[in-house]
Amino acid sequence: MKSLADIINQVFINGILRPIVPLLIGLAVVVFIYGVFNTVLSEGDKKEQGKEYMIWGIVGIFVMVSVWGLVNIVKDTFDLPENVPVIEIKLK
Repeated sequence: MKSLADIINQVFINGILRPIVPLLIGLAVVVFIYGVFNTVLSEGDKKEQGKEYMIWGIVGIFVMVSVWGLVNIVKDTFDLPENVPVIEIKLK
């Protein structure tokens, strides 16, 4: 039988945190593509707004991929395990 800590770790890490990263990267790509469409299909002020969306989309993608890469470099450098640490919860 699984303990409460195992269930919380499984739900929180595997159910919430792991799916969020690809979702955020996908959202940044959508923002970038939206900016491209705004820039190409619009005139005047909308063109400038499209450029801003493209810049922020690129910044978002860069930051998320860089952090992901740094985490993997640290994990590989110190030979850290892939498994999630167990949080001990003691109920009285």
